[in-house]
Amino acid sequence: MTHRRAVALMVLVTLLWSIAGVVTRLLDAAAAFEVTFWRSAFNALALAVLLSWLRGPRALLHTLRTGGPALWLSGLCWSVMFTAFMVALTLTTVANVLVTMAVAPLFTALAARAALGHRLAARTWAAIAVAGAGIAWMYGRDVSAAGGTHVLGVVVALAVPVAAAVNWTLLQGLRQRARGDAAPPPDMLPAVLVGAVLSAAATLPLSLPFAATAHDVGWLALLGVVQLAVPCLLAVSAARVLSAPEVSLLALLEVVFGVAWAWLGAGEAPSSTVLAGGALVLAALIAHELLALRRPASPARDSAAARTGFPRGEDAARGADSVP
Repeated sequence: MTHRRAVALMVLVTLLWSIAGVVTRLLDAAAAFEVTFWRSAFNALALAVLLSWLRGPRALLHTLRTGGPALWLSGLCWSVMFTAFMVALTLTTVANVLVTMAVAPLFTALAARAALGHRLAARTWAAIAVAGAGIAWMYGRDVSAAGGTHVLGVVVALAVPVAAAVNWTLLQGLRQRARGDAAPPPDMLPAVLVGAVLSAAATLPLSLPFAATAHDVGWLALLGVVQLAVPCLLAVSAARVLSAPEVSLLALLEVVFGVAWAWLGAGEAPSSTVLAGGALVLAALIAHELLALRRPASPARDSAAARTGFPRGEDAARGADSVP
């Protein structure tokens, strides 16, 4: 795959990721946990088929049996991300959820600093400060004024970047250990399947009795397969060509696309406060990635870039994955 094609593929991936918000606004009767159940169930089914085709059924089952605690901890993190994302979308606006999720790379950088001792560049600390100011502006003025449901939605949405930070830090630790042992890193892509199964199992009791119409189930099947399973695997291919900063920068298009879909497709126009705070967050992340791209390429620096905590780089994609 050429670099240009990898960039185009990553743009397509973010476009597919971004449809979740507008699709949830098109549902007739499905409630928060039922929405999550159907999406996760269809995601699990699609991933089981796709991974069996890519890995082979026996190899996939062998990985699931021998993956150990790391595979299941990563799967638990995926489960939290899948569940919290969809529940948050039913509680607050698409813009609030997506901008909250956009801070996942910065949370991961902090987690890697605390757990693995990775040093953070000055630009990362600056990005954290500016993005934090943007979040505070959004939630201090707009969300709190909108009422308790929006506040709860933001709190639930924050579980996504927190779980992502734990997940990526775990994967980074596994890769470091593999490099030290001169061994290939473990195959953690099946952890996404584990997360989908755990999410569906956890939300099934809370979804009963089902209220979703056939119309709802059709849209949620689209989310499970087209919005989640397929782009996760496409991102793996793209991220093997693109650098970690490039993929992280392109992944920010999910926020832009998602807000635009909700605005155009569901009439959910973001407030001026959300636009201002979200612009601060995106500007901080974009500046961080552009500064990273300007650094001269070298193996040592490429390794350092991969350790900054941004989740959708080459090694992280091999291990799991956006996105959300």
